[in-house]
Amino acid sequence: MTQSNHPPAKASHDRTAMIFAAGRGERMRPLTDTCPKPLLAVGGKPLVVWQIEQLAAAGYTRIVINHAWLGAQIESALGDGARFGVRLHYSPEHDALETAGGIAQALPLIESNGVPEVFLAVSGDVYSAYDFARLNTHAQALAAQAQPGMHLVMVPNPPFHPKGDFALSDDGRLALEGAPRYTFGNIGLYDTRMFRDLAPGTKRALTPYYRESIAQGHVSGELYEGVWENVGTPAQLNALDAALRKTTPAHHG
Repeated sequence: MTQSNHPPAKASHDRTAMIFAAGRGERMRPLTDTCPKPLLAVGGKPLVVWQIEQLAAAGYTRIVINHAWLGAQIESALGDGARFGVRLHYSPEHDALETAGGIAQALPLIESNGVPEVFLAVSGDVYSAYDFARLNTHAQALAAQAQPGMHLVMVPNPPFHPKGDFALSDDGRLALEGAPRYTFGNIGLYDTRMFRDLAPGTKRALTPYYRESIAQGHVSGELYEGVWENVGTPAQLNALDAALRKTTPAHHG
């Protein structure tokens, strides 16, 4: 999966991010029967708008959004991104291709003129107060590596995932086994070279890429202990909405 027969990646000043928004949101039904999950609102704003605004604040000017279920609603709601100060590009999928498949499909939009690039990817159903600008140094380090790698933002294990995903060492490396173990926060930097051999239209998860790259020692990580919510159910959505309305009254919709 990790190929080295391509030119080195770059960490562009024209920073590129991808928001995964193609999921059906089964656990969020019936809300997602008529509204794509990223457009569900908390604190008076759709989840995906919170993300776009935070990405823009951190200097990300190009954002690729993949979509499948009710994707036309996402494009209609967000437009070209001008009102957020970014350029939005859309990667429609007839059937959701999962995360790695979504990246492979969107590569022509992520890369500028076919040049390999280190880009940020976040899940459309995560809300956090993480400052994406913290990733700039890591992006530059990844772009300088001969082998494509990744950098993953880890969070303390939530109640629904008590055993975590990977071990994080004191020197910022991730391992498949060991302690302490944390949960991947669905915020990560990736090198497009990793996905060039995956044919567009292929359904493929990112998990095998994580495991192989970690086993090869090509993955760094960091622990983020601030506000982070994986919004998976209507109850979680309502709780986050209530919390945001208490702390950010200006955003009442």
